[in-house]
Amino acid sequence: MRFGLDVAQQRMPWSEIASRVQFAEQLGFDGVWGFDHFQPMYGEGPGECFEGNTTLAAWSGITSKVRLGLLVTGMTYRHPAIFAAEAITIDHASNGRLELSYGAAWFEKEHRELGIPFPELKDRLDAFEEAVQIVRGLLTTDGFTFEGRHHSVRDATLRPRAVQRPHPPIWIGASGEQRTIPIAARYADVWHCFGPPQFLAPKAEILERHAEAAGRDPASIAKAASLSLDEVDLDGVAHRIDKWRDAGFDYLVCGLTP
Repeated sequence: MRFGLDVAQQRMPWSEIASRVQFAEQLGFDGVWGFDHFQPMYGEGPGECFEGNTTLAAWSGITSKVRLGLLVTGMTYRHPAIFAAEAITIDHASNGRLELSYGAAWFEKEHRELGIPFPELKDRLDAFEEAVQIVRGLLTTDGFTFEGRHHSVRDATLRPRAVQRPHPPIWIGASGEQRTIPIAARYADVWHCFGPPQFLAPKAEILERHAEAAGRDPASIAKAASLSLDEVDLDGVAHRIDKWRDAGFDYLVCGLTP
């Protein structure tokens, strides 16, 4: 079992965020995780919040071993070609420590307030599946072309290639059994979902069935979940870890409310 620490970059001064990231590396966490939002997700009123991908680039300069990711990057915030270019840059800045996470985005309030288009669910999920294919294609292929209904690239090449080959591990955040879990089954290296083990175990079985239908070995897709350290005592933490391990999960992102 591997463990990451959630260091969502909100409602804290930058110096404190940086200290938490470095402390996580010193403690031996496998990864540190921010989030991809422009406004705080909890608490009262406006508050400090740093942008996600530039945060990862900054973290790459104050760490040397711990892996870096956002849980998860929202497709709606950037054209997939821009996101692929940002991912390559972060992977180089960190010397190959990027976990490339992706999701269809969900925080409607933030979109509406900041003027970011927020398509209806079906269109958003269709666009997300196209975006995943474009990102992976641009990370691995010269002269890549993809013609979609929502996103297109034509004879496109991004250089340099990422440090990690063929590309940084692609995490897909997915809970929907009809659309997003099947997308993860087709394209993800790591599937992440929120919820307790008893909720996630049946979803993991659905993921595995869709992976087999897509011609993939289900064992090639790692499974990740999140553990709030606010909610349980140490005995409870150990018990939950055992439950997740029994359900076939490989990675837990641990979070503490600031």
